[in-house]
Amino acid sequence: MIGILSSIIISLIVIGVLVIVHEFGHFIVAKKCGVWVEEFAVGMGKKICSKQIGETEYSLRLFPLGGFCRLHGETEEGEITERSFLAKSVWARMAIMAAGPIMNFLLAIVLIFGLSAGGYIIQPKVAAVLDGSPAQEIGLQEGDEIYRINGDRIHIYDEMQAIMLQNGGEPIDLEIKRDGVIYEYELTPQYSEETQTYLVGFTPTIKNGIFAEKVEGYDTASIFETVHYSYYAMLNYVKLTAEGLARVFTMQASPDEYGGPISIVKVVGDSYEAGLSYSFMAAVQNVVYIAAVLSANLGVLNLFPIPGLDGGRILLLLIEILRRKPMNPETESRILFGGFVFLMGFMVFVMYTDIMKIF
Repeated sequence: MIGILSSIIISLIVIGVLVIVHEFGHFIVAKKCGVWVEEFAVGMGKKICSKQIGETEYSLRLFPLGGFCRLHGETEEGEITERSFLAKSVWARMAIMAAGPIMNFLLAIVLIFGLSAGGYIIQPKVAAVLDGSPAQEIGLQEGDEIYRINGDRIHIYDEMQAIMLQNGGEPIDLEIKRDGVIYEYELTPQYSEETQTYLVGFTPTIKNGIFAEKVEGYDTASIFETVHYSYYAMLNYVKLTAEGLARVFTMQASPDEYGGPISIVKVVGDSYEAGLSYSFMAAVQNVVYIAAVLSANLGVLNLFPIPGLDGGRILLLLIEILRRKPMNPETESRILFGGFVFLMGFMVFVMYTDIMKIF
């Protein structure tokens, strides 16, 4: 019981931080654009408490999932003034809508940077070739950099792992960089019983984090290398999330591939407990890693062109740019309401899937 309660509390803290960061993006850009932010809310539903600071009301609401910034004049209803959302240029409105997801991407980079700086980074560079492996058969050498796989540019080892997982045991087109020259090979990955994945057959280059305890025999990553890794790790999460959501919305994904609040609580709880088996710091690092992945997920989800999400609002603004005039307010309201109904139905579906996983 204590374990479940701690999982719920930690999950709510993680979700709360992600929501605050997301809404702060909308908030700060709206302020910079001269829009009056009437309310900054964390949570949904009935107000638990609130405080007026300046012209904005800051509130905590009953259901700790989600949040919002209520912008003055966000709809055609009521008086439209120079500080109304709708009174601003289409580019300003688009910037306000995009700011939330962008803040989630930035948060993911910061969290990954912190984890990497305190731990290690893995680079797609050959440190050693395994005997009897496909890598040895094609002649890979120490110092070779994995450059492309099946035409996709490889920046970090995580990208390589993701491609290998998706590719299964099929042959791959491999490009490596050696002394500034690109060499092309074709090989069939070898299945590893130990890791239950398909491998090329080499040990990647591992570097100590900037602030990590130094391990003998390993170089220390530079700040540039750590930022580079953090940025491309975030992009990798974004790519995998976008592909996964596309599969979910087109009903091609299995229930094991997605989840809602219940699944989030379980994943966070399991990660925290697994970390505690080593140390409290390991548990914290696991939770921070999950938070980084969820932050990237939230950013991608909100950019999907579904009315009711930030991406849906951005799509309507792009249509406004192409038409060179605003959309009919009644038509826009119907579209947004339809998107809201779809999202509520989708949430019910995900919650139902979560519950069925338990039983």
